Amino acid sequence: MKYIAQVDGITYEIEITPEGVITMDGEPVEADLLQVDPLGLHSLLINHQSYELVVEEQQRGYRVTLGGNAFSVDVADERQLRMESSRADVSAGDGDLPIHAPIPGLVVKVMVTEGQTVALNDPLVILEAMKMENEIRAPREGVVRNISVQVGQSVEGNAPMMVLGPLEQED
Repeated sequence: MKYIAQVDGITYEIEITPEGVITMDGEPVEADLLQVDPLGLHSLLINHQSYELVVEEQQRGYRVTLGGNAFSVDVADERQLRMESSRADVSAGDGDLPIHAPIPGLVVKVMVTEGQTVALNDPLVILEAMKMENEIRAPREGVVRNISVQVGQSVEGNAPMMVLGPLEQED
């Protein structure tokens, strides 16, 4: 699994293979992290060097204190990054907008009906992937058209799920 960690604005790419091999920015790293107490004290071993740090969960990310210095840390896995990039890549133009599955998964719930008006960020579909439920939201306001998925259906990544049409203009 790949992770992107941002530490005070500096980005690191971390990959952990199923065999437990860790690379950071393409370089192999020997690492072990152990929580020492329930208040957030951790012991970190990197390439045979030991560090004590305090990890505090924040609203978004973590605050890590190491050697008297505090760092703001945000970590996203590759699934989260795909979900965020699919939302960011969507053009919110005026015409019909196809809504695609950002990742392969199982349709757990369709939360809209054809003809329904939705607002920006309204939930459209719940998609289960890797035993986690992912809420697919409207990238803009519009009218739901042509729902092409149903509950219980498996979908591939980038599979069409529905079309979001423009709101009808009043004369």
